[in-house]
Amino acid sequence: MKVAVSSSGKDLNAQLDPRFGRCAFFMIVETDDMSFEAFDNESIGLGGGAGIQSAQFVASKGAKAVITGNCGPNAVQTLSAAGIELFTGQAGTVKEAVEIYIKGNLTPTEEANVDNHFGMSEDPIPAPEAPVSGAGMGMGGGRGMGGGRGMGGGGRCMGGGGRGMGRGMGMPGVGISSQAGSGQLPKTQDLKSLKEQASNLGKQMEEIMAQIKKLEQRD
Repeated sequence: MKVAVSSSGKDLNAQLDPRFGRCAFFMIVETDDMSFEAFDNESIGLGGGAGIQSAQFVASKGAKAVITGNCGPNAVQTLSAAGIELFTGQAGTVKEAVEIYIKGNLTPTEEANVDNHFGMSEDPIPAPEAPVSGAGMGMGGGRGMGGGRGMGGGGRCMGGGGRGMGRGMGMPGVGISSQAGSGQLPKTQDLKSLKEQASNLGKQMEEIMAQIKKLEQRD
């Protein structure tokens, strides 16, 4: 029997791609002898309908089951209509996933575990500008990271209105005070203030990178 696996590469040792509709490749594996065919996913760049197109593609290759990480509602409906069993939440290599399937250790599902358009590339984060005295460093607005108005006095905000790397990941900006280095505070207080702000920026960057890593793993 033929099984379709969303893959990041073109051999059995490739890692399973967690995206179905926008995976890099489809591996069509014959469970009787583990022979396989690898196909580029031509739907990966579609703005919409990638799940439906991908489901129709694996059906055209005679697959009776799909093994993947995540699958949206449209793809689930199309696979169900074609009589193809769906197994989500999988990881590891293509070979490992198929072997687990052959042993009967996977449970099929008829429900989506992500929204439609899952896996679409987000707009890139704008490159940061050079810090300006009194300018806040909050990142983005709208759906993105931040919307914050930096903590510097009277400062402007970088990246307001842009879409960031996810939904609901609001992180307030941390501004560099316009008093730093202005001669209005003693040197020791200037250094202490700058060190505290540097520490806060470091923590926020760690949180941002953790969120980016999560999004990349989902993709």
